[in-house]
Amino acid sequence: MGVMRILLIEDEKRFGQSLKKLLEGESYAVNWFELGEAGYKDGVVEEYDVAIVDVGLPDISGREVVRRWRESGVTVPVLMLTALGQVKDKVVGLDSGADDYVVKPVLFDELLARLRSLLRRPPLVDSVVYRCGSLTIDVTKRAVTRAGKSVNLSLKEYALLEYLARNAGVTMSRQTLIDHVWDSELDSFSNTVDVHIGYLRQKIDRAFPKERPIIQTVRGIGYKIAE
Repeated sequence: MGVMRILLIEDEKRFGQSLKKLLEGESYAVNWFELGEAGYKDGVVEEYDVAIVDVGLPDISGREVVRRWRESGVTVPVLMLTALGQVKDKVVGLDSGADDYVVKPVLFDELLARLRSLLRRPPLVDSVVYRCGSLTIDVTKRAVTRAGKSVNLSLKEYALLEYLARNAGVTMSRQTLIDHVWDSELDSFSNTVDVHIGYLRQKIDRAFPKERPIIQTVRGIGYKIAE
């Protein structure tokens, strides 16, 4: 087995330097980034055995980095570092696609034990499948079917549908959808959400006239997928 490669995304210089040095002392190869965007891009094009990602980064959050990796099909095991010891923050981190978390201040022995545990895990987690009526979304394969027939979606259409399905029955405002699917790169007055909802309706609902429509408009608020 070759040297284990670790992607470290941590903006605190002193902590990042010491963590990199300690990990290299354990014979890991470490590539360190201080910004989430740069670390995210590297994680898409390079292969790593595990990633250590801090939640509180100065540009995009560590949770956002991991969410976008999972959306892009990157399955690297992720250990999340958080200064927030509250249960809610840990759960949100794991919901974004992280595999485990360590609360700062980090005990290096505990961090190593968690890393070894992640490295022993099989590379792919069990398939996550969302079902809404006759609509099925296989998150691992990023495959969508309706009434047994395959549905081809663009990247943004898929991301929008998956987010709505993950929150089935809950009304999502346009701003929430922009924040989660478009990474806040749009302003809240953009009609992009409505346009993409229209595309989804065409492919998911109108293309299957015998099936009950799934995508619902909640006037003045946003959209939801029927449970």
